[in-house]
Order: sequence, then C-alpha cells, then structure tokens
Amino acid sequence: MIVRVDLMISLDGFATTTDITPEKPFGDDWGRLTASYVATRTFRERVFHDNSGAGTTGLDDAYALAYFENTGAEIMGAGKFGLHNYPDDPDWKGWWGDEPPFHCPVFVLTHNPRPTFKLSDTTFHFIDANIEDAMAQATAAAGGKDVRIGGGPTTVRAFLEADLVDHLHVAIAPIVLGSGVRLWDNQRGLETRLPTVKSEVAESGTIHLTFAR
Repeated sequence: MIVRVDLMISLDGFATTTDITPEKPFGDDWGRLTASYVATRTFRERVFHDNSGAGTTGLDDAYALAYFENTGAEIMGAGKFGLHNYPDDPDWKGWWGDEPPFHCPVFVLTHNPRPTFKLSDTTFHFIDANIEDAMAQATAAAGGKDVRIGGGPTTVRAFLEADLVDHLHVAIAPIVLGSGVRLWDNQRGLETRLPTVKSEVAESGTIHLTFAR
C-alpha cells in the first residue's frame, strides 16, 4: 500500500482558479487547466460513462488510467466534494451524479460532518479529523490497496508537509493562471523526501512530473 497524489496544476503552480462564480462553480479557467485529462479515453469512460472509444490514447491517457488503478480509498477536502459551494444543501451528493468514478470508500474532511451515504459502489464518509486520523481510517478501509489524496491543493499540501505521501504525480498544463491556490507553497526540499523524480512531456504539451520514495 502506498499513499499517492495525482493533481493538475498550471505552469506557475496553481491548482485552483479564481474566476469562479455561483453560475460557474469551476470557472472558465478550470476547463483550460484540465483539458488534456478530460480529453482522454479513460476520463471519458470513467467519468462521462462514454464507452464509444472516443478520446486521446497517448501519454495523458496512460496517466489517467494509472490514476484509477489499485485505489482502495480516497481522502478529499470539503471543497473538492462541493461543500463550500453547497454548505446548506443537505441533498447535495457531489459533482459526479449517481455513478461516481471512485469505486471505493471516500473520506471527506469537513468541520461540519454529514451522514454517510452510498452512491453505486462509492461510500462517502464525512469526518472532522486531523490528517493522521483520516489516514488511519482510509488505510483501514483500503484493504491493502493504495490511499489516494484527491485534493484540493490545500489538503494535498497538508499531507505533503506531514510527510505522509509516497508518490506525487503532477500534470503541469501549459497555461499560466496568475493566481489561485499554489501547490508548491511551503514545500521546500520536497525532492529530498521523495527523491525518485521522473518527467515526461505528453502530446498535449502537458508535463507529467512524478516524485516518489
């Protein structure tokens, strides 16, 4: 079992956008940031449930496929689940519809827990816990498979700063955002804790950078 992260960031290190409105909860820049991932065959199959075979099949798709492999549990922040957008909606079930792409237990970190619920084969647990306790719960639920820290960047940074991540993959989109939440803040010396470094450039221009123990 390893603890891993897969995250998309801009050339200037931002993993979130700042053009979000109530009408556009992801903003226009989010589409630019995630374009190469959304275009892959794997994303289209796993998230859009499109089994037509459409989508890219190159290096971006290989990393998209690896994102889903051997995951036994996921930990995510309240923002990724959408609790910042829908804090008072008890019926909010996340962005993913009735067939979420996780297929494993998901632990959502929040100071305002909600009842556990299940959609298809994904069970969402809402926990008010520190990262060590969250990791212990996710590890137990993973059954020997990997635990994925799903984001957003603030949650990922907390696990990196606690040295709880074994494998970090960042897909660096060839765009400049200028503002947002940066992944790399307070991460000086990351390459000494995760010293096996690999970099590949996909056909889309996305740079896939991996740090591992």
